[in-house]
Amino acid sequence: MHVESRSMGGEGVQQAAQRSRMYRLFAEALEYPDEDLLGAIRSGALAGALADGLAAVDPALAAAVDRDALADAGEDDALEVEYTRLFDVGLSGPPCPLYGGLYGGARMQTMEEAVRFYNYFGLTLAGEPRELPDHVITELEFLHYLAYREAEALERGEDPGPFQRAQRDFVERHPGRWVPKLRERLERQEAMRFFPALVRALERFLAHVHAHLAREASS
Repeated sequence: MHVESRSMGGEGVQQAAQRSRMYRLFAEALEYPDEDLLGAIRSGALAGALADGLAAVDPALAAAVDRDALADAGEDDALEVEYTRLFDVGLSGPPCPLYGGLYGGARMQTMEEAVRFYNYFGLTLAGEPRELPDHVITELEFLHYLAYREAEALERGEDPGPFQRAQRDFVERHPGRWVPKLRERLERQEAMRFFPALVRALERFLAHVHAHLAREASS
């Protein structure tokens, strides 16, 4: 589910396009920290992109960003080791899984519902081992696509409602439901501060998006 955003005019269009970019940026930031991502963290480029992007959505979101924490990758391979500890390993599974279906409820039903969302908009998963329907990156890529389509509809003078309502409902039923629980687990694990700061920023962004789109739907 890969879509590239392009330049679009109009306030509503720009807001939707900015949300699309932010979904993608959070998805990229939650990848395993390879050399490129570590470079972006240590240089402050990721923290700056997140803060600037969130400010374009709502200045209050940027004000709450912990730039210092988002630029702290620790020494040597500390962040890679921490990513594996938190998200990939554990005797009964990792302590902070990135799969929404593992945060209460029936995982199979959660994944089936997510797939129905994807299929309704003509999307299928790529078949990569990581890309299960309830993985946070899969969910954020889907929201990126919906916001991109919303921006396109607005630019063309078409009804953006289906894409706005889908974002609202998907955020509420999927990442908006479980990302706060992920943040709580990260805090209990006393994780390296980069990860709680990142997930806390994502949690606030999703809450803002849901509230904004709920207002749009009722207006």
